[in-house]
Amino acid sequence: MSKKRGLSLEEKRERILQIFYESQDFFLLKELEKLGPKKGVITQSVKDVVQSLVDDDLVSKDKIGTSVYFWSLPSCAGNQLRNVQQKLESDLQSSKKRFSELVDQCNELKKGREESDEREEALAELKAIELKYNELKEEMGQYADNDPAAIDAMSLAIVFFQTPVFYEILHRLRVFCSSINSPSY
Repeated sequence: MSKKRGLSLEEKRERILQIFYESQDFFLLKELEKLGPKKGVITQSVKDVVQSLVDDDLVSKDKIGTSVYFWSLPSCAGNQLRNVQQKLESDLQSSKKRFSELVDQCNELKKGREESDEREEALAELKAIELKYNELKEEMGQYADNDPAAIDAMSLAIVFFQTPVFYEILHRLRVFCSSINSPSY
């Protein structure tokens, strides 16, 4: 027993477009829902397929009164394809122009960077300076505990904790916590 395979969205779109191109007429959605099954497109999916064609500008739609009419002519499709081709060609030209500008810019930047003994020495010196910087930074990290600003901050904290105000705050906090934990009847 073999099962029938359903049509893909692209196949449904092609078949609905065939309806338009063969008749070169205007249709209501109800008429398309009647003609769709004759082309192999189930009635429930005709509306979605037609809407996707409208979104892609392959089918035109216009509301006249309370009715919505759909149509597509082969000449309209040709014009749309020509417009797409012109847009793609202009995008290609602008991309080629941008590419040539970037190649020129790259060549300009390479002019001052030719391989030479002087450049090699400068790069080696730069690398040595970076290594020395990293070593000094690590050494400073070791002495961070003896930083005068850090010591001042710790001494300020010590002074605060030795004040009577601190002990008053601490006492009130203990009383409050004990009143929360003890059940009151």
